Amino acid sequence: MKKFEVYKNIRKQAVIFGLSISLFALMMISILASLMIIIFSFSFAMIISILLLNSGLYIALTRINQNPQLFQMVKVFPRIISNKRNSGFDYEQD
Repeated sequence: MKKFEVYKNIRKQAVIFGLSISLFALMMISILASLMIIIFSFSFAMIISILLLNSGLYIALTRINQNPQLFQMVKVFPRIISNKRNSGFDYEQD
């Protein structure tokens, strides 16, 4: 009989329309906001500009999703992990 492992981190790799869950939520918020703008200010130029804005946002988000280290500025883990209180004195010799 086969044994199957429980995969608990399925949300980390879940993809909708090529975007991760958080980026997809950002895209949906943008689409809902643009629909509200179209409803309250109905003009052809506004519709075209919002379509261009949303398509540009989608392209930018897919590029960010493919290359996530673009926005990583700091290291993920600290150099030292300790529970000691830092006194500010450095006793090591240079």
